[in-house]
Amino acid sequence: MNEENEVVATSHCASCGIAEVDDIKLTKCTDCDLARYCSVKCQKNHWSQHEEACNKRATELRDELSFKQPESSYLGDCP
Repeated sequence: MNEENEVVATSHCASCGIAEVDDIKLTKCTDCDLARYCSVKCQKNHWSQHEEACNKRATELRDELSFKQPESSYLGDCP
């Protein structure tokens, strides 16, 4: 895992490393969708390490939504 990008290729808690299995469901960070956590405690413990990358990615996601062009349709398009 790259510390700068924090892209999680497998389903492991970003804080404690526990793997997602049938009885353990991981939740994504709601701001950036990069990190996954097994509990609120792990998310809080990992925040100081995750904050910078999270804020950067959350800004990128907001920018993508802001500047996304609407889907083109044949209705109302100029010829």
